[in-house]
Amino acid sequence: MARKRMTESEIVEMFPRISNWGRWGKDDQRGALNFITDAHRTAAARLVRTGESISLSRPIATEPAPDNPRPSTHLMIRAGHLGHPLGLQGSADYFSIAAHGFSETHLDALCHYFWDNRMYNGFPAAEVNFQGAQRCGVEVARSGIIGRGILLDIPKIRSVEWLEPGEAIFTDDLEAAERDHKVRAAEGDIVLIRTGRTKRRASKGGWNVFTEGLPGLDVSCMPWIFERRIAMLGSDAVSDVMPSGYGHGLDLPVHTSTLVWMGVYLLDNADFETLAAHCARTGRYEFMFMLAPLVLMHGTASPSNPIALF
Repeated sequence: MARKRMTESEIVEMFPRISNWGRWGKDDQRGALNFITDAHRTAAARLVRTGESISLSRPIATEPAPDNPRPSTHLMIRAGHLGHPLGLQGSADYFSIAAHGFSETHLDALCHYFWDNRMYNGFPAAEVNFQGAQRCGVEVARSGIIGRGILLDIPKIRSVEWLEPGEAIFTDDLEAAERDHKVRAAEGDIVLIRTGRTKRRASKGGWNVFTEGLPGLDVSCMPWIFERRIAMLGSDAVSDVMPSGYGHGLDLPVHTSTLVWMGVYLLDNADFETLAAHCARTGRYEFMFMLAPLVLMHGTASPSNPIALF
């Protein structure tokens, strides 16, 4: 099916139409997390029937790779084979993690992206300084993101193992997945989009995403995300199709649309392979979703281990 792509001017004109600025007041920093009410969390808890728990996180990546140019550092401070000069028992270690990028599973805070020197709700980009984010830091989500999660498995409905780098997902794909999976994204949901990136990487190895690209959503999907009042969007890539096909400033228009205009948090670089297999086997594409970011005060992101509970 031929899809008509938006022009850059159409994207810029769209931004104010998908804006949640001021919806919850001029000082709001929670954005679309406001869609998740106590009632939504209670309803999500009722989805738990078998107690099966699935991690949606990739392991912290300490080895360099084409898609991991800044690997995390894991240092042992104490180890069993050396002992300790003071006779202390046990082991200890130290991790250094650059959460943003294309490897670590992480939650993007709303301060992560700007448009015209503004972040979500119109706060000045200058409020993110060398002391960190003074507005919309990741600690805003410290109580956790807990609600109904749904998986939309795009390779399944296209009858392929995975999407290729640079392959775009459109609104009709999302709605086809809803029909196939017998789910419908609704207000307060956490929507997870599988591209099959993890499976492709396991088969073919990592690749340079800057030169070869990543599969992801076309920016034309953004009115759909806005109208469904999604609370959080997750991907096994970075949500945006790469390259976007647009000029500088619109390199990642899905990031701009969600983080800046809608206040929709993003989960990047997740692993949905075990989840997809479970959903296909059981026919259940909805579940209780839980993510508790680290309380990194003034942080722009948090490494995360999201959980799907059935």
